[in-house]
Amino acid sequence: MTKPDGVDDEKRATLRRFAALGAASPLVGRADTAAAETGESDARDAIAGYLSTTPGAHFSKIRDDLQLGTGETQHHLRRLEDAGAIERYRDGDYKRYVTAGRFDEFEKRALGYLRRETPRGMLIELLLTPSATAADLADALEVSAPTVSKYAGELEEAGLLSRADGYAVERPETVLVLVVRHADSFGDRARTLARNADGYLAYQGDDAE
Repeated sequence: MTKPDGVDDEKRATLRRFAALGAASPLVGRADTAAAETGESDARDAIAGYLSTTPGAHFSKIRDDLQLGTGETQHHLRRLEDAGAIERYRDGDYKRYVTAGRFDEFEKRALGYLRRETPRGMLIELLLTPSATAADLADALEVSAPTVSKYAGELEEAGLLSRADGYAVERPETVLVLVVRHADSFGDRARTLARNADGYLAYQGDDAE
């Protein structure tokens, strides 16, 4: 159902759900009188809230998931950047966004690859089963061996994967925390990992000694 102001109920509910998260951030500045007067505050807070749960999302995903227009999304992202609430970074052909000051460069690269289905699957499988081989990954993800090899090369170049002795996730504790903290935005396999995170964290810690 569309309201007289042109915002339908589904979009309004989505914006309000994420706006409640965004409003909790002191960086967003809900006291922006102009935004409040023009009805922009919900959309801006929603983007901030969305990025707190879905860091590393690219422009089109933000726009589509929040049911915003292209110009509207560009406007609010720019205002949030200008306010120092969010950061934008380049990931290949994508412009990705995160909450400002929350992630280091390694984490930003990791988030970029965790937002891609096959690399995410590879990293999660290796966290679950550190001894997994390229063939194991191909079977688990139902992709070809050349696909695994291609992404393994990209992950290695990005500093997220070592191929010195089989496959091993670099800074596994950091990647694990990213997956667990934002599991709902990464899908079912991530949620499975999150449910058993304590055991994997203990395992990684023991392995690092």
